[in-house]
Amino acid sequence: MDGVILTPLKRIHNPKGDVYHAMKKSDPGYSGFGEAYFSSVHESTIKGWKKHTLMTLNLVVPVGAVEFVIYAEESKQFMSVELSESNYLRLTIEPGLWVAFRGLRANNLLLNIANMEHDPNEALTLSLEEIKYDW
Repeated sequence: MDGVILTPLKRIHNPKGDVYHAMKKSDPGYSGFGEAYFSSVHESTIKGWKKHTLMTLNLVVPVGAVEFVIYAEESKQFMSVELSESNYLRLTIEPGLWVAFRGLRANNLLLNIANMEHDPNEALTLSLEEIKYDW
């Protein structure tokens, strides 16, 4: 889908605790740094729909499993991807695409490395019913 990049990430196994890479400024999808934050997602809970007008999202799930659904309004196209410890990727979503996501396990944690600081006036939101998707 245009405006979406999936990047494989390195997980370095260590008997004392693994190292999970997230992003370097030389990576595809990097478009500057504004803020990074973690968000928990309860099992079977769906968050969304949200469309950023300026912010690029770089999403990583180091704990649990989260299903992300991206919707391109112009083409009426959906894309679904599951990120997890066993499917360790970074999902980059450029501005202008709708996104919603749900937790698939009991404990889920996602990291967003955004290219700008949060601005409550920068994003649009819709209720889950306004974009029909069979979760």
